[in-house]
Amino acid sequence: MPPMTSRLHLAPLVISLASLSSLSFAQDDVSPQAVVEHYADIAHANYQDALVTAKELDQATDAFIDDPNAETLKAAKQAWLASRVPYQQTEVFRFGNPVVDDWEGQVNAWPLDEGMIDYVEGDDYQHELGNQGAKANIIASSEINVGGQTVDVSDLTPELLADLNEIGGSEANVATGYHAVEFLLWGQDLHGFEAGSGERPPSDYQTGDDCTGGNCERRAAYLDAATDLLVEDLEWMTQQWAPNQDDNYRAELLALDPQESLKRMLFGMGSLSLGELAGERMKVALEANSFEDEHSCFSDNTHNDHYYNGMGIRNVYTGSYERVDGETLEGPALADLVTSQNPELDNTLRQQLEDSMAALDTLKQTAEAGQDPMTFDMMIAPGNSEGSEMINGAILALMEQTGSIEQAAGKLGIESLEPDTAGHAF
Repeated sequence: MPPMTSRLHLAPLVISLASLSSLSFAQDDVSPQAVVEHYADIAHANYQDALVTAKELDQATDAFIDDPNAETLKAAKQAWLASRVPYQQTEVFRFGNPVVDDWEGQVNAWPLDEGMIDYVEGDDYQHELGNQGAKANIIASSEINVGGQTVDVSDLTPELLADLNEIGGSEANVATGYHAVEFLLWGQDLHGFEAGSGERPPSDYQTGDDCTGGNCERRAAYLDAATDLLVEDLEWMTQQWAPNQDDNYRAELLALDPQESLKRMLFGMGSLSLGELAGERMKVALEANSFEDEHSCFSDNTHNDHYYNGMGIRNVYTGSYERVDGETLEGPALADLVTSQNPELDNTLRQQLEDSMAALDTLKQTAEAGQDPMTFDMMIAPGNSEGSEMINGAILALMEQTGSIEQAAGKLGIESLEPDTAGHAF
């Protein structure tokens, strides 16, 4: 598993050792260690589901590559959308768990300068200023040169794509992961703030005279390599959380003082809630009126990205996770520990989690409305007061729950949780 650069950085966390001795976790005899073990169980189940759906995506893209037509392309897109449901819930395991942060950039990095991967259209193609890889077009090239580094790209393999990810030191040079696959399936979204997502034709993967966009066989090879790599990466991470192993991250986590593990859990919740979801994924796009900064900008699936991120936060606090097969995994939770110390705070945080999920559901339902849907890129358009109000409502709800997450940490003996703000002022 190649090391990747983390998008956010851990803030210092301080545990008050004096306060630990006074804690009495009596809620149904739930211990901190039991909570940490169940947290690891949820992580393992969640990554298993992400892996299962990634394999289904891989199979669907293989079928599309073998017979590129409108129906097989539609099936591949549906498989991609389905794969996002469990994966987005896993993002709550970022930030506090270094093994996830070091790995995530190869799996879910965004936004990306798509011209590094394939052809781009339109005079208004927006990319990172000064990025020498922004129009490298790997698919149309046998070698590329980015930042003085020349790379042979004639053989498109999973290993090569991993090496190309963030080439030249630019985080916009995303060569791998969900969003690279998204671009290869949908293509650019040229609709701006208007309704409509990417409209890549299946003929971009056809052969001979039927090929559009040029280099159809290499485009297929890239898609095949990218989906294979995604499966490999998720297999690796699933193993990191697998039980009954002595040399994976789960074993390392369970060997820590339970208070350190609780700290990691709460820091992950708070940082996803505040810096990443409220900040990077909503505030940035809204304030800049930038559809390039929406999370799934090719498919217009951003509302679901946000919704399932929020669900992941709630999963960890309540200790409940609904698997893709409908089974529900439940067990000792942070909520039990908080209740034992301050039932009123637990009630407040539970309500705030429901409020944030309701606000995120408003975005989801508005984007998926049967009549006049308004997707996230339409919500952030200049002058769209209705969209701005809905997004700001979600940001506010996430801010409020993050404050209670910090209070919960204090009640459990963790001082100065300081969730990552990603540099945003709230």
